Amino acid sequence: MDARFTALLTRFLPARGDRELTPETPLRDLGLDSMQSIELLFAIEDEFGVSLPDEDLNDTTFATAGNLWRAISAAAETQVGAV
Repeated sequence: MDARFTALLTRFLPARGDRELTPETPLRDLGLDSMQSIELLFAIEDEFGVSLPDEDLNDTTFATAGNLWRAISAAAETQVGAV
């Protein structure tokens, strides 16, 4: 995870408080709901210039910060000019 991802993700976690974001951080526990997940997806596309493949648009991908970061990184490897 990088600082740009962490800063972006933090905007979508209303219950985060002062908790540190780690790869194991459960995003639902920090307030990420289904509507915010969609908004976060658009923000990721804008910020990182990647589109997550359909198979990554699931609860597992959005379960933890690390899972989401891995999906972004994998998409970046297959898409030119990303991340």
